[in-house]
Amino acid sequence: MRIGIDLGGTKIEIAALDEHGVERLRRRVPTPQSDYRAVILAMRDLVLDAERELNASGTVGVAIPGTISPLTGLVKNANATRLIGHPLDRDLATALGREVRVANDANCFALSEATDGAAAGRDIVFGIIAGTGIGGGVCVGGRVLAGAHAIAGEWGHNPLPGASAQEIAAAPRCYCGRAGCIEAWCSGPALEAQFKARTGRASKATQIDDAQILGDWLDRLARAIAGIVNILDPDAIVIGGGLSKIALLYEQLPARVEAYAFSPQGPTRIVENLHGDSSGVRGAAWLWPEK
Repeated sequence: MRIGIDLGGTKIEIAALDEHGVERLRRRVPTPQSDYRAVILAMRDLVLDAERELNASGTVGVAIPGTISPLTGLVKNANATRLIGHPLDRDLATALGREVRVANDANCFALSEATDGAAAGRDIVFGIIAGTGIGGGVCVGGRVLAGAHAIAGEWGHNPLPGASAQEIAAAPRCYCGRAGCIEAWCSGPALEAQFKARTGRASKATQIDDAQILGDWLDRLARAIAGIVNILDPDAIVIGGGLSKIALLYEQLPARVEAYAFSPQGPTRIVENLHGDSSGVRGAAWLWPEK
């Protein structure tokens, strides 16, 4: 049995999968807001309660909104800031009395979709989480590609490629401290801000129907994705997050990316995720592949 945990800022989700990937249990609890130790204990209790209920033990993988630094062994780059600076993998391992594996939630998303999701059977998979921010994860040969600094796939904080003079002059600030990041141009809040600036009206990103705004947004996203294609040449790109429901992504992006990429001689396969919000927790469980 494989147990996956998706640790978020407001909820902790656990799922148990059998050897065929069939879900045997799923549960959610609020993420403790008191202190870091309470988060560790909440995850421990979820695992032990699940194993008692199923009368079986399992491997444990955890998806977190950040990553474990290879240099320090501590959590870094987490938007759940109380995790930063703690050895989360070691602390949970001590609490459970067994090894655990921890990975960035975008990497877990990519792994889930590459294992038994929308990109099942594909060798090189890039997972995009497009919503409040823009995140990414890489999966090669059924395994997460973390990188030397555990930041592989963090393309959202690259500068927008091919920025025009107008885009350079109007480059929005990003929370990372830079201006003109892909995330600052292409995230859900960015799309909503662009719509409001053009029309004076507020709208949720998934409900925007202004052809000019959506066309500009898709063009920027295509430029950004073309850079991924030039470096990884993925067999599939899977999109998740709140913006993944925008149908134009799958209707128009492949041809737009092909136009910007270096001689791909065919459109890149860009698909919507299969597992939705479950991809993080399922990917965490799949951090323990078959031997």
